[in-house]
Amino acid sequence: MGKDERFDIVIVGAGPNGMTTAAYLAKCGLSVCVLEERTECGGACETQEPIPGVRIYPHAMLMYASAAPGFEQLELHKYGFRMEWEPTNPMEAANAGLACTDGWRAISDADKLGWAKIGGMLGQPPFTRELLRATFWCPPHPSDVEVTDENTPYMQVYKKHQPDIWTPELREMTMFDLMDEHLETEPFKTGMAFAAWASGAAGHWEGVAIPAALCVQLLTLPNTGKNSIPRGGLHGYFHAIHRAAVHRGAVIRTSCPVDEILIEDGRAVGVRLRETAAAGGKTIRANKAVIAACDVHQAFLKMVGPKHLDPALIRTIKDISLKNQTLYVSVFHTKKQLTYKERFRELGEARYVGENRQPGLGIYPCDSREIYYENVRDVDGRKGQPTVPPERALWFQTPPQSFDPTDCQASYPRGYISNAFEMAVTSPDYHTEGEDALDRHKDEMDRFMRESYSQMVDGLDDDNLIHHWSATGRDIEFRNTGLIGGTWCGSRHDEDQLWTNRPLPELARYRTPIEGLYHAHQTSGHPGGLCLMAIPYNLMHILIEDGIAEPGKWWYASPYYIPQEGKISARRP
Repeated sequence: MGKDERFDIVIVGAGPNGMTTAAYLAKCGLSVCVLEERTECGGACETQEPIPGVRIYPHAMLMYASAAPGFEQLELHKYGFRMEWEPTNPMEAANAGLACTDGWRAISDADKLGWAKIGGMLGQPPFTRELLRATFWCPPHPSDVEVTDENTPYMQVYKKHQPDIWTPELREMTMFDLMDEHLETEPFKTGMAFAAWASGAAGHWEGVAIPAALCVQLLTLPNTGKNSIPRGGLHGYFHAIHRAAVHRGAVIRTSCPVDEILIEDGRAVGVRLRETAAAGGKTIRANKAVIAACDVHQAFLKMVGPKHLDPALIRTIKDISLKNQTLYVSVFHTKKQLTYKERFRELGEARYVGENRQPGLGIYPCDSREIYYENVRDVDGRKGQPTVPPERALWFQTPPQSFDPTDCQASYPRGYISNAFEMAVTSPDYHTEGEDALDRHKDEMDRFMRESYSQMVDGLDDDNLIHHWSATGRDIEFRNTGLIGGTWCGSRHDEDQLWTNRPLPELARYRTPIEGLYHAHQTSGHPGGLCLMAIPYNLMHILIEDGIAEPGKWWYASPYYIPQEGKISARRP
């Protein structure tokens, strides 16, 4: 590699945002170089092999992108991507239930119908895809456009297709407010609020009712009983995007951490690699743009630096938290398969999945929103080791019914491999005992996790357990800085951080105060959370406006996109 190379676009970070952006821009005919600090691409879309022959997902395993235009626009099916998404597939009654401390609680018809209505499945025809795209796959309006009930995309969709959802109060509601209006049972409401909290929004945040509810529906529509999981998991999904980018000519370089984003006369012109990089100290120039697809702290506090930014913006960036709660992930290797405790056996064989009869557990315990608030207070308020009793600790098991029987996590010839169990815990950088607290208490945390999960299952005792593989928030942080914590609002929740201001008005539309520098990451861009392929699609509108990207006939803009005055419209003529 030469001392000074040139590409049209240089992208810092080869996670899902960076690689998808690369695939889009390479398809536009631009020369693209993607630089990744780690030895492999993919961010959280990875598998690990803790012992020979066993591959597990340490975190990302569920698809929050089922409605993404990128599947079609990037033609990912040509690059090996396979996934079924059928939001109107009905749930079998025998398999439906919410796990509470006294056993299963039925999901009522009112819950099913209410949740289906919120998710757009009762329209004629269903408008689920349009609703999800309007909520997540649409860039924020220009800063000079006032956001109103009439131009908020999801409000327009409801008004058109499901007017009894639309009310003037909808944009001010919490998810609990919304569910109290349209759903019936407390366990269902509690389970969905927890799923939202673990997915990037929260059931109690004001003004986030629809994004919170729909981030759960991106993952799964509980009245269908089926999640959307790509063949090969998120790792397989990422490989398809990688192939799409490389096929169009993108250059991907790993072990190449960026030390500095180069700014000349107020414009980003390239990057300088760290001396420890595989190509140490080399400079890579960008003719058109630099795109930082890494967390907001790294991008602006380290790679750009204070001399190029307004002090007020630097202070605001420092105040952003990349984490609220994080997820403590556990995977178990056991001699015998886990089994239900007696009080959860009433649904019989319907709740066991696959040839190995893995129990499908879901979320526990869903008794009431008091349990939800107790866990939120413990994690986000006390910010220390768990104080909630194991029998009241909220957790979930990633659904085994969603994985193909041949998936890498489904079986192992010498024992049984569970699907991942996950629990919200205080993030490392806000733990009252220090950033390494969970690691210092890992044995204690593992015991707490097993005791909590044993409220529903037998088989996690020492006699049956071969391995307990766990990832603390710090483990996840080192693998995947910032992605888990890319929530809708950063660490605090105020209306000024929603959508067009999330979480910084200066970065809301992916542009930065530095000409030619764009930010494509959950920690500053809409929609945040775990919503995949949204930021690259939304960013494309802005790159087209700025004359950087000129896509072909394959491109289509969001129907709810409002062009910025004086810019090139991203809508095709």
